[in-house]
Formats: sequence, structure tokens, C-alpha cells
Amino acid sequence: MTTLTAATIDSWADDPNGPVALHLKQKLLPVEGEGAVIFPPTYAVGEGRSPYNIDTLSDGTKVCTVDSVGSQANRMEPIFKATEAAEPENPLAKLVPQIDIAYGNEKKLSILEAGHRLGDAIIRTSKSDTFNLPGAAKEAFDSFIRGDATPIARLAPTSLIFGVWDSRETQAKLPRIVQSVIRAWDVSELKRSAQYNPALDYAALEVFSEDDKHKAEGKAESPLAQRGFVHVPSVGAHGGVVARGPIQRDVTVNFIALRRLKGENSTALRHYILGLALVAAIEPIDGFLRAGCLLTLDPASDADWKLVNRVGKRDPIVLDPAVIKTYAQDRADKFGKGPDRPVKFDSALAKEDVHKADKRAKAG
Repeated sequence: MTTLTAATIDSWADDPNGPVALHLKQKLLPVEGEGAVIFPPTYAVGEGRSPYNIDTLSDGTKVCTVDSVGSQANRMEPIFKATEAAEPENPLAKLVPQIDIAYGNEKKLSILEAGHRLGDAIIRTSKSDTFNLPGAAKEAFDSFIRGDATPIARLAPTSLIFGVWDSRETQAKLPRIVQSVIRAWDVSELKRSAQYNPALDYAALEVFSEDDKHKAEGKAESPLAQRGFVHVPSVGAHGGVVARGPIQRDVTVNFIALRRLKGENSTALRHYILGLALVAAIEPIDGFLRAGCLLTLDPASDADWKLVNRVGKRDPIVLDPAVIKTYAQDRADKFGKGPDRPVKFDSALAKEDVHKADKRAKAG
């Protein structure tokens, strides 16, 4: 088994013939126990189709996405966010620049909470008197296209870790270095029904007529039903899934994508991004994914990290959190973390951006 040291971690970023990835298989369980009903995310679909993302394999096995790659990235990224009490309560916040965007009535949004990271609309529409965030983001993307990832690493390094596509400006695409997804195997889909009963007989109280009541009952689209004045059944709604196979989280740290990063000091850049990637990969996830889906680690199944080499050999490795966090802080210091920057949402910039989109749409 490989012993984890700072030199070993450096080699993952430096050695072109080194391992291609780290991979974790992690079994999860519903808090209600194995075989309990869980609720995956739902998607807008056509009439009669399942709202869940369920794929059927050639042998008939049904596999359900419980938390997608994009959703997992958005759950993992805020571990680097500064808390209100600032750095002492979250030392991970010292590893990345903190860009806080003020908006509305004294509200704030961290860039680490923006779903599309450096490519998000909030980035194009926020600035301060001393810092032009939209301009800095565009310059960083342009620099990446030219082969230098340093400006992005100094401005928004998690965009390198979790990936971003600047689809509305430069078209720069940054591949994910850390990818995580949760799937449930061998699932059966359930349905559920319910009956809404009003607290009173409002027709008897002459709020409306018995005829109006008769016409509205059982019709969810009727105004009386929508306001809760009549009985309304709900039949055959999506009722979650039961997994007969494992509920499994897969995490991959892609060393090939990492080693392709170049910059003013490519070695220091890669070491810094690798440190952040490893911190993100080992940090325990929040298992409350949505209502009806609260997952925990399976205590009978250890985290199974493997170091994968070029010919597919998989060597077990123990990722010591203390070693990784010390490494990440040291490499952040050596690279030179970018400065924290407070900015403010600018409605004029947003209107200008909308106007630009309208002009492009009209131009065809």
C-alpha cells in the first residue's frame, strides 16, 4: 500500500508516467436502513414518463441517478467558503480567494455558491469601485484558452477543480479535475397517492353552492381546489425508489487533466490545484440531498480509495486528512493564493448583459 507523503502527492502532479487517477467507491445507506425508500431528483418530462433519471441496462438492471455530477460539485465547493466568524472556524477558507457579492438588502452571495462558478451570470454583473470582476473573469478565460491557467487559479481556483464552461462569452471549457456522482443500483420505482380533505364543508356554510362544490371536487385545476375548499385526490404520483443493489458514491480525481494545466510556474500551479482537489475529494459530504433522501455512510463498508495506474492496476491507498490539509495549505502559500475581493451586484451591468443577449438572438 502506498504511503501518503507530500513528495508522493507532488509526484501525482509532476510525473507524466505516474498514476492517472484516484478513485473512491463509497457505499451509502438511507437513514431508515438498507432497502428503504429514497427520493431521487425529479426532472421535467413528457406526460406518462418517470420524472426520475433511471436508465435500464442491457440485462434489465435499472440504475437511478441519486445525485448528479453537477449537483455533487455544487455541494462540495462551499467547503472552501469563509464563515461569518471567518477563518478560524473554517481553515479551508484560507486556501482560496473569497469573493463575496453584495446584493439586495445587505445580502451576500459567495462565488463558491454560484452554480456555474466563474461562468455564472452573477460574475458578469458584479464589480466594485476598485475591481472589475467581469473584466478579470474574461481575461482569465482568455488566458486559459492561450494555455495559462494561472489567472483563473488566482481568481477562482475551484473553477479548475469542478470545471466550468464560459458558454456565454469566451466559450472556454475547463474539464473537471474532481468528479463525484451518487447512483442507486437495481431500483424499483414506487407510486404514491394522497387525498386532500378540507377542514370544513364550505358549501354547507354557503361560501359557494353545492353545485359548484360538485363540479370542483376531484379536479385539481379548479379554482376551488387550488384554494383548498374542496376534496381533491392525488393518484399515482412519483413515490421514490427502492434500491435492491448498492447506493454508491463514486469520486474521481483526474491526474491527467491536472497535469495538463500550465502557467507562469506550472509546478506550483499544479501542486496548489491538486491540494485543493484532494481536500474537496476527502471532505465528508452532507448526506441530506433533498426531502426524503437523507443518506449516511455504511459503517460496514470502509472508504475504498484506489490509485489507478495507466494499465488499470488499482493500488489501495489511505488518504490521511491531516497530511492532505497540511499539504494543501503549504502549496497554497507557495503558489500565492489570490486576494479576497468584495464586489456588488450591478443592475446596470445586468440590464446591459440582457440587452446584449437580445441583440444576439435577433441577429440569429
